[in-house]
Amino acid sequence: MSVPAQIHASAVVEPGAQVGQGCVIGPFCVVGADVVLADRVELKSHVVVTGDTVIGEDTVVFPFSVIGEIPQDMKFKGEKSRLRIGARNRIREHVTMNAGTENGGGVTRIGEDGLFMAGCHIAHDAQVGDRVIVVNSAAIAGHCVLEDDVIVGGLSGIHQFVRIGRGAIIGAVTMVTHDVIPYGLVQAPRGVLDGLNLVGLKRRGVSRADITALRAAFQMLAQGDGTFQDRARRLGDENDSDYVQDIVRFVLGDTERSFLTPG
Repeated sequence: MSVPAQIHASAVVEPGAQVGQGCVIGPFCVVGADVVLADRVELKSHVVVTGDTVIGEDTVVFPFSVIGEIPQDMKFKGEKSRLRIGARNRIREHVTMNAGTENGGGVTRIGEDGLFMAGCHIAHDAQVGDRVIVVNSAAIAGHCVLEDDVIVGGLSGIHQFVRIGRGAIIGAVTMVTHDVIPYGLVQAPRGVLDGLNLVGLKRRGVSRADITALRAAFQMLAQGDGTFQDRARRLGDENDSDYVQDIVRFVLGDTERSFLTPG
């Protein structure tokens, strides 16, 4: 059954915007001409959604967020760029998410089922996976990659081009300037790889055998012979745990940065 959108009288929805069934656009929101809101998107109030932006179904955006504005990049010259946000995200107050740049592929992507807490920032060309949590006032710089199930603690900063592997957790008030392996635990003001995200692994029901394999892999990466990449290659040959293979894939993948390595 078709459910009409509810648009408050004080909201501005520019001609050309596409508003799905069951959407709610609250007081004093602004929706630009190139915006697409999928079914049941809710903009609470005082939300700006602009540019070539698509927001997936059942996503809720809270007051004073600015979604899809141009990138904060001195090289940006007004070229066409996009922001794509998946379904069922929760985007809290004062969050900013910027469109991409020509040099970065032209699109910023946000996955599904994420939680972006008050005041956090997602910069141009970032690629953010599913079920990601970015805590209050954290900043994700341009061209970063956050794989699925990553948590970034409050007041933390992720340097441009850094990759954060699947299931990793970044502690609060941490600056991360190097890639973080999947399932890693990073903390301290200047980002130290301090172990594995064991709490997160257990909460997701990862088997004891896989956790044991990850512990052994971490020790080998910390203390084995050869370069960090050499140790990862040996892990790939010696251990068939899917979780260990996630680390191998990540370490041997393309990157613009070096790695945080176990102490």
